[in-house]
Amino acid sequence: MSSGARIKSVFARQIFSDRGHPGLEATVVTEDGSQGTAMATAGVSIGKNEVQFIYDGGKPWGGLGLAKAVSNVNDIIAPVLKGADATKQREIDNTMVTLDGTPTRCKLGGNATAAVSAAVLKAGADSLGIPLYQHIGGVNACLLPTPGVTALLGSNRYGGGLRSGGKPTYSFMCYGFDTFSEASYGCWEVKRSFEKIMFKKYNESPIGNVRAITISPGVVSNDEQLWEDMATAINVSGNKGKVGIQVDVAATTYYDTQKEAFVGIFSNEDKSKDDMVQLYRNMVKKYPFIVIEDPLEENDFEGHALLTRELGIQIVGDDLFATNTQRLMKGIKVGACNAVLLKVNQIGTISDAFDMVQLAYRNGYGVMPCGSRGEGPTIGDYAVGLSTGNIRESGLDVTANRLLQIESELGSRAKFLGKAGFKP
Repeated sequence: MSSGARIKSVFARQIFSDRGHPGLEATVVTEDGSQGTAMATAGVSIGKNEVQFIYDGGKPWGGLGLAKAVSNVNDIIAPVLKGADATKQREIDNTMVTLDGTPTRCKLGGNATAAVSAAVLKAGADSLGIPLYQHIGGVNACLLPTPGVTALLGSNRYGGGLRSGGKPTYSFMCYGFDTFSEASYGCWEVKRSFEKIMFKKYNESPIGNVRAITISPGVVSNDEQLWEDMATAINVSGNKGKVGIQVDVAATTYYDTQKEAFVGIFSNEDKSKDDMVQLYRNMVKKYPFIVIEDPLEENDFEGHALLTRELGIQIVGDDLFATNTQRLMKGIKVGACNAVLLKVNQIGTISDAFDMVQLAYRNGYGVMPCGSRGEGPTIGDYAVGLSTGNIRESGLDVTANRLLQIESELGSRAKFLGKAGFKP
C-alpha cells in the first residue's frame, strides 16, 4: 500500500443542502494531501425501505439538525479509519458497516456512512491522480449518459400528495442525438419551447433552482392536458422523435391505505390500482413517454411487473428498490421494473450501492443515476464510471457542466448511445 493514500483525517460538519434543510458534509484527507468531500442529504420523497438517517430531533432545524451524525463521524468513524488505504473502498466500507452493526445503519446513521464512503471514493481517486469516473470504471469508462431536463413539478393540483414533496415531476429526455453536448442543446431547445407554451396558455413561468413550472390548483382538470403541452413543445422545437417524456410519480406518497386508493394524483378522482394501470396504458399509447418511475405503491412488486410487461418502456424502481440488493432480487424474481434508480444515500455506502448496480446488470436491468441526495455533479462521474447510458435530468445544470467536461476529456473515445441507453 502506498503510504500517501493512507487516511490522515476524516472530518464532518453540518451544511445547507440545495433544498434548504441541513446536509452532512464529510471530508477525507490522505497523507499525500489528496482529499475528497461529499454530502448526504434527505430526499424529497423518502421510501420506507431506505437506511435510516440520524437526526437530532427537537425544535432546532425542525428536528433535522445533524449534530449527532456529525459527532458519529468525527468521534467514532474517523479514529477507526485513520491509517486505512483510501483506494481500498470495500475494506473501508466494510469497516463502517461492521462498526455500525445494524442492517439499517441506525447506530451511526446512513447519512454519516454514506457521506464518508463517497468522500473516501473521491480521496482515493485524487490520490491515484485519476478522474473519479476512471477510478470507478477503469479505462472502459467512456460512455456519456442520455440526459434530460425538468419541465413540471407540483403535488397540490388536485388536493393529494401531501407527502410527495412536489411529485410527480415531469422531464424531457433528449435521446435522438449523436453526442451528449448535442443532447444538452436539445434539452435547452425543448425547455425553451415548453416555457413559451406554458406562459402563453396558463401565464405560468419556471421557478425554483431547477427552473421548473408548477401548475396551481384549478388551472387544469387533469395531467393529460400537460402531457399534450409537453408533446406540443417537442414538436414545435423540431425534436419530434428525438425527445421523450419521463415522469417520477412517487405513487406511494399518494396512496391512502384506508381508502386503498391513490388520492389526488393526475386528476381529482381517487384511483384504484386498476385505474392507475389503465391510465399508464393510455399515457404510453398516446404520448411519447419513455420512462416512468415508481408508478405504483412501493411494495407492489407484482403491479410493477405487470406494467413492465405491458408498457414496453423503461420502468424505474426508486422507492420500490431503495438501492438495496435484497429488494432488487425480489423484484428480479417477478420481473418488477427493468431499471433501478441509483442513490448511494439510500443504502449507506458506495460498495453497497455498486453491488446493487452489478446485480442489476447481471439480470438485464438498466441503472439510472440520480443526484438528488447531495451528490451534485459527482453523479455524472458515477454515470460514466458505471456506463449507465442514461441519467435523471442532468442536461442543463451543474451535472451537465461536469459531463461536458468529461466529454471533452475523453475526446474521440467518448460514446453516446442515445435511446439505446434506456430499457427495454
